[in-house]
Amino acid sequence: MSILSWIEDQRKLKLLNAPKYTHPDTEGGQGLWTRCDHCGVILYIKHLKENQRVCFGCGYHLQMNSHERLEHLLDTGTWRPLDETVSPCDPLQFKDQKAYTERLKDAQERTGLQDAVQTGTGLLDGIPVAVGVMDFNFMGGSMGSVVGEKITRLIEYATHEGLSLILVCASGGARMQEGILSLMQMAKISAALHVHQNLAKLLYIAILTSPTTGGVTASFAMLGDLIIAEPKALIGFAGRRVIEQTLQEQLPDDFQTSEYLCHHGLLDLIIPRSFLKQALSEILTVYRDAPLRTPGELPYGERGPMTKVLEEHWRRLAESKSGEISRKLTETTNKNHWLSAKLNETQNTDQLQIGDLPDVISGACIPTHHTMWFIDANGQVMVQQETFTRETIEWPETEKSS
Repeated sequence: MSILSWIEDQRKLKLLNAPKYTHPDTEGGQGLWTRCDHCGVILYIKHLKENQRVCFGCGYHLQMNSHERLEHLLDTGTWRPLDETVSPCDPLQFKDQKAYTERLKDAQERTGLQDAVQTGTGLLDGIPVAVGVMDFNFMGGSMGSVVGEKITRLIEYATHEGLSLILVCASGGARMQEGILSLMQMAKISAALHVHQNLAKLLYIAILTSPTTGGVTASFAMLGDLIIAEPKALIGFAGRRVIEQTLQEQLPDDFQTSEYLCHHGLLDLIIPRSFLKQALSEILTVYRDAPLRTPGELPYGERGPMTKVLEEHWRRLAESKSGEISRKLTETTNKNHWLSAKLNETQNTDQLQIGDLPDVISGACIPTHHTMWFIDANGQVMVQQETFTRETIEWPETEKSS
């Protein structure tokens, strides 16, 4: 080993053992200086914050909490949070060196958050968007059941309201303290994104920051229509050491960096933090004004609630009147269900908005040639003929009793 190689190894070892950067809020506001994780330069925190936590020496993007990201990403005063009171629990009664409930309490007191993600809506240069921002300061940004639920609800809300979706990822992966309950969030979020992107034909932009690893990388972080990353961000699934020991190979120095992934086609863009809002604004403007956009198949806006009893009554009557039908269930934001059924033999796929009919509070309709079937709030079926005259048909007593 040459003397230069030895000096370089010692420098890397010194940086590895140096205290890691933490946001001043996590230290009770104490301390005026911090150290860059990449080059080791001492940085004045006040100036670092004004520079969006980008190192003056090497341009490395240090970790930023969710509050600061929202402040720099959205127009001032337009942020409207969603589901901010949803809190995690301990279904497995997990305990290692410390009980899971104690870890949650410490993280909540330190960050002021209920869990590792903030979701809501806002304006980005005047364009309405749905935004979710993960916070690495909360238990390493790990994805538990609350994180998965909040992101899923945000996606469903964006789908129903016709909003473009932006998710800022910063996570160590699935939360081990919740076991399989955390792993199932990967499939749940991916299913909601399928409806948002492929059925509603709406835009989803994933922004990967350092670090983005584990189950987050294996699910929604890599499902974006556009995948954007910050420079030199750590992005991967398994750890570097695990991969080297498994493959018995020495990996490149830039392995699992955003530049390496972009070179191999896993990312679309690498955008510095200072230009991110402007770039997103241009992307959203082009998407909004695109002349050849394919319209989505889902109606936007919240749908009226329908109970399970009314669903079953409506299904039975529709089958008795019209024979074989195909039914489609979609879930609304309040977790009630709406039944939208369409006859196989009809070619008319237009659905009438229930709000246009004053006598119908909730329900669905079937276009059967020139006849529309509805359900009112009392469980009665209303038939609208071609002449637009309505008659009310009472449910059979056997149907009501069942």
